[in-house]
Amino acid sequence: MMTAQSVIRGQGGQLVTRFAPSPTGALHQGHAFSAILAHDIAMAAGGRFLLRIEDIDGTRSRPEHVDTILADLAWLGLTWEGPVFQSHRLDRYAAALDWLRGLGLVYPCFCTRAEIAASLSAPHPGEDVVYPGTCRMLPPEERAARMTAPHCWRLDMTAALARVDCDLIWHDARVGRIAADPTPQGDVVLARKDAPASYHLAVTIDDAAQGVTDVVRGVDLFAATHVHRLLQALLDLPTPRYHHHALLTDTHGERLAKRRGSASLKALREAGADGGAVARAIRDAIAKSPEKPTLGT
Repeated sequence: MMTAQSVIRGQGGQLVTRFAPSPTGALHQGHAFSAILAHDIAMAAGGRFLLRIEDIDGTRSRPEHVDTILADLAWLGLTWEGPVFQSHRLDRYAAALDWLRGLGLVYPCFCTRAEIAASLSAPHPGEDVVYPGTCRMLPPEERAARMTAPHCWRLDMTAALARVDCDLIWHDARVGRIAADPTPQGDVVLARKDAPASYHLAVTIDDAAQGVTDVVRGVDLFAATHVHRLLQALLDLPTPRYHHHALLTDTHGERLAKRRGSASLKALREAGADGGAVARAIRDAIAKSPEKPTLGT
C-alpha cells in the first residue's frame, strides 16, 4: 500500500504546483486565473508546474476538450510538465479503496439522489445536502444481497475519524494553521456509481503521487480540504501546503463561470484576442486585489 515514504516529492526539494482541469467543456477566464496563479507561484520559486487531466467522468469527458485545454494554456503563454491523465491511474484509486475497505472504513451505498433528497428535510438555499447514512446501517446480509445493484462507496466518517491518531492539521496561505473538521460533510462518496473514484479520493492520491507540494485552487474547494486531510492521514500520505484563492469576478461582482455565460478561452482565442494580453490582465487583477480580483470587461 502507498505510504508517505513511498511518495516521490518535488525533485531536490522544489516547489511543485499543478493545474488539473476536467475535459468536460471549454475553459474560461476563471480557469485561466487559477492556472496562471499556480504557474507563477512555481516559476517564482524555481519550481515545477504540472498539468493533470481529470478525465474519469466517462459520461462527460471528451478528447477534443483536452486538445482545446492544451491550446488555451499555450495561448496564455504558460509552460508545463505533462499532462498526466487520471484515466491512466485507475489502479491507484482501486488500491486505495481496497485498503480502506479492508479497514472497514467504506461501505456500499445503493441510494439514488431522489431517495436521499426524500429522506432529508429541505436544506436552506445554498446548503449542501449531507447524506444521512442510510446504507451504513444496512444489515450485512442485506448489503451482500444487493451488491449486484448499482452502488457507490462512501467513507464512514465516524469510523475514519476514530481510527486517526494524529492531529489533522493543514495550512492555507491566507488563513494559516487549520484543524481539519470533515464531520459536517458526512459520509462522502469516494467511488461513484459511474466513475471509479470521486474527486476527493482521486485528487488526494494524485497530488501525493505527483509530489505536489503546493495545491493552488479556488476558495470554493476550501471545505473539501478537510476531507482530503483526513484521507491523507488514513492513507499515510504527505500533506501539501494549500493556496485557496478568491474567485475571479467581472466588474458587476459576478463569478466568471461557464454557467453564467462567461466567454470561453477558445472563443477569445478564435476571435483573435491576444493571449498574452489576457494573461497580463489576469495578473493585474491578482496584483491589484488578491482578496477580490476583478477582471474588466
